[in-house]
Amino acid sequence: MASAHDVPAAIEAIYRIESPRIVAGLTRIVGDVGVAEDLAQDALLAALEQWPASGIPENPGAWLMAAARHRAVDRVRHERMRARKHEEIGRARAADGADPTDAMDAALDDPIGDDLLRLVFLTCHPVLSLEARIALTLRLLGGLTTEEIARGFLTGEPTVAQRIVRAKRTLAEQRVPFEVPRGAALGERLAGVLAVLYLIFNEGYTATAGAEWTRPPLCLEALRLGRVLAGLLPGEPEVHGLVALMEFQASRLRARRGPSGAILRLAEQDRTLWDQTLVRRGVAALQRARDLGGPPGKHLLEAEIAACHALARSVETTEWARIVQLYDRLLEVAPSPVVALNRVVAVSMASGPEQALVLLDTLAGVPQLRGYHLLPAVRGDFLFRLGRRAEARAEFERAAALTRNDRERELLLARSQACTEPGSS
Repeated sequence: MASAHDVPAAIEAIYRIESPRIVAGLTRIVGDVGVAEDLAQDALLAALEQWPASGIPENPGAWLMAAARHRAVDRVRHERMRARKHEEIGRARAADGADPTDAMDAALDDPIGDDLLRLVFLTCHPVLSLEARIALTLRLLGGLTTEEIARGFLTGEPTVAQRIVRAKRTLAEQRVPFEVPRGAALGERLAGVLAVLYLIFNEGYTATAGAEWTRPPLCLEALRLGRVLAGLLPGEPEVHGLVALMEFQASRLRARRGPSGAILRLAEQDRTLWDQTLVRRGVAALQRARDLGGPPGKHLLEAEIAACHALARSVETTEWARIVQLYDRLLEVAPSPVVALNRVVAVSMASGPEQALVLLDTLAGVPQLRGYHLLPAVRGDFLFRLGRRAEARAEFERAAALTRNDRERELLLARSQACTEPGSS
């Protein structure tokens, strides 16, 4: 049993794990994710009041679920929760005259998988803005506080709080059903769910702005949610593809920063620091995606590219020609200027910077890359490798002026300075 001063921290950890299950179960019953979260929070407050004195129960998750259920029943019976919600709860058993709270009890005792899956599709519903989907997913499925979400995305806490409140209100006002889409709609909606997890992970892997190059907690949260989704949808290759991609990329997090937090480029990273457990998990997830068959999608192809890096012993032994081929396929499946830019980088490694520079200059006029700092950064790298130091320096300085990440700016300015030092690389 934890000591009294350890209990609040333990409760917080337990709640973060259990809250998605509780909120999901309650949402199916009350039909409003905002009300469901309020009820789950009531259970948390009860735990904070009782557990310091009584100790943490042997099964804390079950205790929290029971407390939430009791509060839901009490709300229905004695506070006359919104008439529409009361009506929805009673409809499930109205035909045989059963007490609506019996339906609630039975539903909360059901296996949780379907409810969690419904909650995933609810928080990522396209009726919400992308920013709202990200915030609500991290809040309800990740268990992150508003402060943690704001810190992760360098957004003001009041802004994040407003997004979450508005998102819950929108879902209620639009009467978005708490369900898993079927048929063709599943594929369409699943792509949006994966996009949310992908964006959360990428913001953690390479922070858009601020003083830190990476934010590992965001990566790990996206990866955890991806693993949950893969367990709930085992027959979807793109889900396993995204999980594989995140496993491979997360394996490198520790090696991407030096002791002072400075960026370490791929060639500079100590590969012995790459987490081989995550690499093995990535290989397994990738194989599951392959085994399911069908034409590879965006995330599966990205995972194949990430696997080439994760399994190579060095930059020199990386299968760059295969990576170029995979980018060719990715451009067919999910064309974008950023993918085209990444392909050019792979070409530079497979065939040299001279050929790659010609290809890169064809992207210079693409509107979506205007103001994108990696375009001049890549061009500076090619010019540097070709010995055209003065031109490279100008490109690195331009890239440094465009980035909003402090660590990246430091790296680009350092590379600019290196252009004036003969013999440096």
